[in-house]
Amino acid sequence: MNNYQKNMDALIERNTSEGKVPTLLLHACCAPCSSYVLEYLSEYFNIIVLYYNPNITFPEEYGCRLREVDRLISQIPHKYPVTLQKGEYNPETYLSAVKGLEDEPEGGERCSVCFELRLREAAEYCKKLGADYFATTLTISPLKNAEKINSIGEKVAGEYGVKYLPSDFKKKNGYKRSIELSKEYSLYRQNYCGCPFSKKEAQGV
Repeated sequence: MNNYQKNMDALIERNTSEGKVPTLLLHACCAPCSSYVLEYLSEYFNIIVLYYNPNITFPEEYGCRLREVDRLISQIPHKYPVTLQKGEYNPETYLSAVKGLEDEPEGGERCSVCFELRLREAAEYCKKLGADYFATTLTISPLKNAEKINSIGEKVAGEYGVKYLPSDFKKKNGYKRSIELSKEYSLYRQNYCGCPFSKKEAQGV
């Protein structure tokens, strides 16, 4: 199994030793997951945060999470610039992509399709905006398969001709730190990823 955290650290160390400050297109799912990632990576990258999450099919929930990401960016200290790019919001894009997979368990094929949908958009924005790398905050969750997410990221990077930054942000106490930062900044948290299927499972329906 790949050590994605070690690979990322080696890449960061190499860029730092060469005096480089690359631009990173960072897909963000929510503010709590973004907190530690921004604290960590803004020491080494200019970051464009992409908020693209059509899986959040409830408009109020989508708007709340977007506002929290925006607020976090404005409040958390960062050595290099961090800006926000808002992706298109169309829940039908997600619902169409997972059609037929509605009864899949959390963490199964439906989630893989969702990961690819969002990572593909991140790769497209990376190419369009001329960023040096793209990455996602999704790997900070202990409930999500970092191996699967990174595999998808590397695949779409090859298709778009851009560079993917491997990660496993839950390592080095990343998830624990995100909990601490969420409390420090009073960030809005939810117990489901955003889609109606994860919400039902979280509610025990």
